[in-house]
Amino acid sequence: MNFFLQLGKNKVFITTVLVWLIAQITKVLIGLIREKKFNFKWLIGTGGMPSSHCAGAAAFATTLGLEFGFDSSMFAIGLVFAIVTMFDAQSARRATGKQAEVLNKMFEDIYFKKPIKEDRLIELIGHTPVQVLTGAVFGGILGYLFYIYL
Repeated sequence: MNFFLQLGKNKVFITTVLVWLIAQITKVLIGLIREKKFNFKWLIGTGGMPSSHCAGAAAFATTLGLEFGFDSSMFAIGLVFAIVTMFDAQSARRATGKQAEVLNKMFEDIYFKKPIKEDRLIELIGHTPVQVLTGAVFGGILGYLFYIYL
C-alpha cells in the first residue's frame, strides 16, 4: 500500500501518465470528428494523431529535466528514451504498418481467386513524422504545465 501512496505523490509519474492519457483521448476525439463514429480501437490501439507514445515520452523527459535539472543524468536518460521512442514510432513501427497494408491488399486480390482464411493485419501501427512531432510538442508543453501546476 505504501508503494501506491508514494507513486501517487510522484510528479514525474503522474504528469507522464496524465499527458499520455490526454493524448490518447485527443486521438479518439479527432477520430470522432473525422469519421463521425466511435471506434474503441482508437482508445487502446497504436497509431494516429497525436502520437501518445511520443507525448508520454516527451512529458517524461521534460518532467525529469524540471525535477532533476536539464544537466542531470536522469534527464539524459529520459531524453534518450524519448528519442528512441520517437524514432521507433516513425520508422520501424511505421514500416511494419505499411507492410501490413500491402499484405492486406495482396490478400484481397488473392481472395477473389481463392479463399484465404487469414485475419487482416493491423495497419495502423506506427506514426508519420508529423504525428510524432505533434506528440512530442504536445507532451513537452503539457508535461511542463502539469509539472508546474500539480
